[in-house]
Amino acid sequence: MKVLHLYKDYYPILGGIENHVRALAEGQARRGLDVTVLTTNTSGKTIVEWQNGIQVVKAGRIITVASTPISWKLIAWLWRLEADLVHLQFPYPWGELAYLLAGRKRPLIITYQSDVVRQARLLRLYRPLLWQVLSRANWLIATSQRYVETSPYLSRFKDRCQVIPLGIDYDRFSKPRPDQAEAIRGRFGKPLLLFVGRLRYYKGLQYLITAMKDLDAVLLVIGSGQMEIPWKTLARELGVERKVFFLGDVPDSELPSYYQAADVFALPSTHRSEAYGVSLLEAMASGLPVVSTELGTGTSFVNQHGRTGLVVPAGDSRSLARALHELLGDDARRRAMGQCASERVEKEFSLEAMVDRVIDLYQRTLQS
Repeated sequence: MKVLHLYKDYYPILGGIENHVRALAEGQARRGLDVTVLTTNTSGKTIVEWQNGIQVVKAGRIITVASTPISWKLIAWLWRLEADLVHLQFPYPWGELAYLLAGRKRPLIITYQSDVVRQARLLRLYRPLLWQVLSRANWLIATSQRYVETSPYLSRFKDRCQVIPLGIDYDRFSKPRPDQAEAIRGRFGKPLLLFVGRLRYYKGLQYLITAMKDLDAVLLVIGSGQMEIPWKTLARELGVERKVFFLGDVPDSELPSYYQAADVFALPSTHRSEAYGVSLLEAMASGLPVVSTELGTGTSFVNQHGRTGLVVPAGDSRSLARALHELLGDDARRRAMGQCASERVEKEFSLEAMVDRVIDLYQRTLQS
């Protein structure tokens, strides 16, 4: 089976969707599928390379508009590449347009990662394309049933929705790394809070930084993005810069050690763009209790309030501070929640289970 994955970015660019595409593609290649990833390069040059048994085509981009890389070469490559089906990560407007122009009527699977939330003006222009590509899809993969029910778009296509939770490599994060974790604690001190993610508006990090005024703890921020400078500025203005450390992008090989060094993980997202939260899974697999926000999305499906962590209202620094203070002050409860969190990921969110479910959907699509 020849599978063509289509998304705007790919490793070594890091992010929840980018990490998901890489894990899924490599998992499929290990199962013997012929896998190609079609994405955009960060420059105008097109390169073709092999990564872990996967052909990766990075089409030269012209410009990036509203976080959307524009690449005419991507459309040409989509027409040229052979595939039994195309698997698109949504939303990526240029990729969706490319499929409509050059998909050659090949079956289309869409993983619906998020509604379009912030770009209200662009959405008026984008909506006709959105409806058209969703209508063309053979199947829409949703990451949680809750998102199907609450999305104004997915709810219109319930008969073509297949819920497949995102999965991660559990062993990678659960395998103990005591020496590395202790070195991190020795460097930054304790107690230690952790945030991991792209620094985008919907992550709501400003509320976590504000909460640090009321917490006797250190916060490590791993990730990069357009909000890095404003959030660093906020930390200075609030006088918490000495206990909020922006570490940028950490190498993949070191990331599990940071999770294991921390006491609590926090994901203070504020918008439905946070449809799932893969970093929640990584933290939970590492044995961390997590504090997340109620968004009406899959984050509260992943993090079960009172069992694997705590769920607080979005955009509320005081609630964040209270929840984090509560967990930091109760070692026994924190350890019990961390154990439940790890067991939940191992049972429900394994990478192998996700790969199995997606391949089964491919087979059903090609046989229909």
